Amino acid sequence: MSKRRAQLRAVGIGILLVVGAYLIGQVVVTATALILRAAGIPVLDRPTLLLGISVVMLQGVTFGGVALVYLLYRRSGLSFIGIHIPSLREIGLAIGGFLALLAAQMSISITLTHFGIRSAQNTIVDVGNQNPTVFLLLIPASFLLIGPGEELLNRGLVQGVLREHFQPLVAISLTSILFAVIHVFSLQGQGKFVYLGIVFVLSLILGATYEYTNNLIVPAFIHGAYNATLFGIQYLTATGMV
Repeated sequence: MSKRRAQLRAVGIGILLVVGAYLIGQVVVTATALILRAAGIPVLDRPTLLLGISVVMLQGVTFGGVALVYLLYRRSGLSFIGIHIPSLREIGLAIGGFLALLAAQMSISITLTHFGIRSAQNTIVDVGNQNPTVFLLLIPASFLLIGPGEELLNRGLVQGVLREHFQPLVAISLTSILFAVIHVFSLQGQGKFVYLGIVFVLSLILGATYEYTNNLIVPAFIHGAYNATLFGIQYLTATGMV
């Protein structure tokens, strides 16, 4: 197989993993909601409960299941993903990456505000504003499900596949594009491209830390801590504490 063909195949696999995992996840979430509804639990009428089911069944069950199936298909073990107990150096990089992510987010927000550019909003924020307790529940979920699940799929699988056929910077960039684009389905309001651009930039930091450490725990922690911080701020804002 030629190098170009192998690269195109790797990109195709990356797209298939991201899109496939998302679509399968939606089917799993919907099926779970319908089963609970048949059991007398009005899931579809309770956005907060539906959100909780979505987080568990999408980032947790589906992303983890897709990862397991793909690793079995490749006949690869966890060594393909790269998971080990973080060293003190990696812990420092994880903390530094988290701070870098927050700094990047703040810088981008200040710049957008200065130029009067609006960004779309994640539907989770709308649900949380109606019931701020949602934000509190999403804080531990960020560490236990959202961060690990999304990093397993995007960095562990997609970036891992692309890294076999591209230079690190290209693999990180392509993964970040896919990671950003798939977020479009969870957005509402104007400024969707602005939001996706922000996600792309932040994703580059996650991809770089994964490439540098080859330890999925590092970007998973950074991702989880970043989301948890934003949800904490959203809770304080929604309850009028700030």
